[in-house]
Formats: sequence, C-alpha cells, structure tokens
Amino acid sequence: MNAAAATARRPWVRILLAALAAIVLIVAPLALPPFANQTLVRIGVYAVAVLGLNIVMGYTGQVNLGQIFFVGLGAYVTAYGVNHGWNILLVFVAACAVAGVVGLLVALAAARLGGLAIAMVTIALPIVGVPLAKRLSEFTGGSQGISARFTDAPDWSGLDNDQWQFYIVLVVAAAAFLLARSLVRGKYGRAFAAVRENEAVAASMGISPYRTKVLAFTIASIFGGASGFLYLAAVQYTSPETLSFGHSISLLAAMVIGGAGSIAGSLLGGAYYVFVPQLTNAIDPNLTTVSQGAILLAVLFLLPGGLVSVPRVVRRLTRRTGAGRSTGRRSAAGPVRETSQQTAPAHRPVPDDALEGHEQTERQDGP
Repeated sequence: MNAAAATARRPWVRILLAALAAIVLIVAPLALPPFANQTLVRIGVYAVAVLGLNIVMGYTGQVNLGQIFFVGLGAYVTAYGVNHGWNILLVFVAACAVAGVVGLLVALAAARLGGLAIAMVTIALPIVGVPLAKRLSEFTGGSQGISARFTDAPDWSGLDNDQWQFYIVLVVAAAAFLLARSLVRGKYGRAFAAVRENEAVAASMGISPYRTKVLAFTIASIFGGASGFLYLAAVQYTSPETLSFGHSISLLAAMVIGGAGSIAGSLLGGAYYVFVPQLTNAIDPNLTTVSQGAILLAVLFLLPGGLVSVPRVVRRLTRRTGAGRSTGRRSAAGPVRETSQQTAPAHRPVPDDALEGHEQTERQDGP
C-alpha cells in the first residue's frame, strides 16, 4: 500500500494536515515582510480566477478565452460600489452577481453554438470590453481608470495594511476553493465530467449538456467576479488594461501549467501567474514573452498533467526504479545458483556389466 492510499484511508490524517495548513496561513502574515504578504495576496487573487476557468474548461471541457473580462467587470463593480459608499459585503455580492448575470447571458447564447463558436464568443469579450470601459467613463473612469481604497486595516485590529489584505483574500479564496471542491465532488461534478467526455452519452444518462455548460460558465463568471473584488482589494486601482486579451491568455496558460481539472492545480496556476513573469523579467525584460513560451512548452512536454502531477510522476519513477533494482538482484543471483550446480560432484550411474563382473568376482573368491 503506497502513502497516498494510506492517507486516503485515514481521514484524520487529512484533517490534521488541513488544520496545520490553516494555522500556517493564519500565522504567516504576522511574520512575513510586506512584500511577501503582497505576493501571496496576488497569488490568491489569480488563483480564484484560474479556479473559475478550471471549472468550465478543466472539468467541463468547454472553451473560455474571456475569463479576464469577468475579473475586470468584478473590479469595476467593486470600485463603483466603494466610491458610492456601499457596504463592503454588498459590494462583494454585487461584484459576483453582476459578473454571474453577464456570464449567464453569454452562456445562454454561446452554449448552443458549441465547438469553435464558443471560443470566438469568449474571445470577443475582452476585445469588446477594453473600448467599452474607455467609453463608459462615468462609471469606469475612462482610459485613466478608477481607484478605490477600502482595505486599510482598522485601528482595532492592530494589523498593517498588507496583513489585513492578506486575511481578506484568505477568507474569500478559502471559501471559493471549498465551494469548488464540494461542487466538483458532487452530482454536478459528475455531470461536468460526463459532458466533457461525451455529450451524447451524457444526454442518454439524463444529463442536459446545454444546461450543464450554462451552469459551468455561470459559475466560472461568478468566480471571476470574486477575483475582481479581490484584485481591487489588493491593487486598489483598475483600468481598461485589466481586461486585455493578453491577460486572458496568461490565465489560460496558468490553468494548463497548474493542472487542468484539479482544484490544487488552480492554486499552482495562480502562483505561476505571479512568479513566472517576475522571473522572466529579472532574467531579460526583452525576452519575457519568449521565456514564458519556452516554460509553457517545457511543462507541456515533461508534465502533460501540469505541476499538480509532479508527485504522481515521482511515485511512478520511484516504483520503476525499485522494480528495476529487484530485477537486477534476481538476474545477478541466477548465475550463482547455476555455478554451484555445475561445481557440485555429479552422481553418475554404475553400468550393469560392471555390477555383474563384481558379483562374479565375489563368487570366485568366496569359501
């Protein structure tokens, strides 16, 4: 029995690990410097966006190239609500609801098209969103963008601003990941998987492919709106550049590299989205795009399942190595046994004529 199977059969181990991770996440911002906290905050922001993209693409198998549009939409709704004095909980609900309603309207039309038509519709979202945000300057601030500051730490908390932002992102991101985990492990997750594998078979099982795709796209849009809320909580500013198509492609690459169809892969994808551009810019700012493309190709060739598949690949290589060593020991022990058999004294049968001559000699020499 391997370690993964043993852990799966012991629920208390998983509970203990989850409790330990929660304690580390709660204590970490109190000990880390502001730059580290801000980096972790950005990872949480984009991890939620990648999580929504993973639900519609990784679990349901539908194309969505416009997830960044819903992130920007959620950020604009958040900025508008904060600047008009709305309650912060109402602002969060509005950011998720507006993004979800727009995603539902898009899905109702696009889900019937299927194939590349969905890709074309979702590509159009960020392309149309950028000029639209520039024209609606009364709500969006136009080309200059709009700022909203609402995540300063209250005096009673005794925390710095970066620590307070960390806890806001931690609460929302943890709720999003727990909700997504419950979703994909239940009946909706089975419906997503059935539609992804074969829509005709899913329909024969009583699952409506159209409704399932609309549901997945709407949920992904809601997660995008939540990510937009967190984005403004962390950056406190948004502009039409937030909705650019290049960011949408980066989210898609982050999902693939983290691991499509994986909750943990979404978190790794958020880390990739934040760390890799910083790394490539530090190496050579002029070759950032080329470096990111090379990293994407390397991961796709070496780890088709994404970074989340690294433990599985390591276990498989370890089993192969162990099997190879045991085979080598057996092949090395074989010649030793054969040599011992060859060097042992052989028992050769005595011929019958020799036995008869021996009996005649005994009779002649007898009394």
